[in-house]
Amino acid sequence: MKITKLGHCCLLIEEQGVRILTDPGNYSTAQDELKNIDLILITHEHQDHFHLASLKLVRQNNPAAKIVTNAAVGALLAKENIPFSLLADGQKATERRIKLEGFGREHALMHAALPLVQNTGYFIAERLFYPGDAFTNPNRAVEILALPVAGPWMKLSEAIDYALALKPKLCFPVHDAILKDPGPVHFRPPQVLTPAGIEFQVFELGKEYEV
Repeated sequence: MKITKLGHCCLLIEEQGVRILTDPGNYSTAQDELKNIDLILITHEHQDHFHLASLKLVRQNNPAAKIVTNAAVGALLAKENIPFSLLADGQKATERRIKLEGFGREHALMHAALPLVQNTGYFIAERLFYPGDAFTNPNRAVEILALPVAGPWMKLSEAIDYALALKPKLCFPVHDAILKDPGPVHFRPPQVLTPAGIEFQVFELGKEYEV
């Protein structure tokens, strides 16, 4: 598996020759120029994960790409006459030879007065789990974890405890484009995770990593 972090939660994942894009949001633009995308996974409707203008550019460059998402995002896509396939909590699918599983129902709580939106984390090729904006435990072995490290719905200690609970072999930070300087948030997790046998690796934007 090859992973390129384009920014925030937008990842390019290559597995068995299939190119998968996650969450084309408004905190990254590198996805707008990509070609040969096969699948687009969208976890939820917030603009840092689902930016309609960016998605339209991605589709323009990749007309054969298939969008996989949940019902809430699907309703927004339907308004734009954009086709999609549903995959939500507890569901499984095989797309372009890649096994996908959906986990989780709601975005993590930001405040009791703010409504929750549907959030679906995706298990990709039985190796990589990307939870979106939630600390969902899929209750199965996770080899690679895309770990949210910053946001209005979380604190760093929760991210570290989440990684400790899932015990992946490797985790890398996502959901960090909102930080002026991600250095401290990238520096602290390995102090706890490395002694627990969990590798924490910061992926340089635009660089391909084979895992």
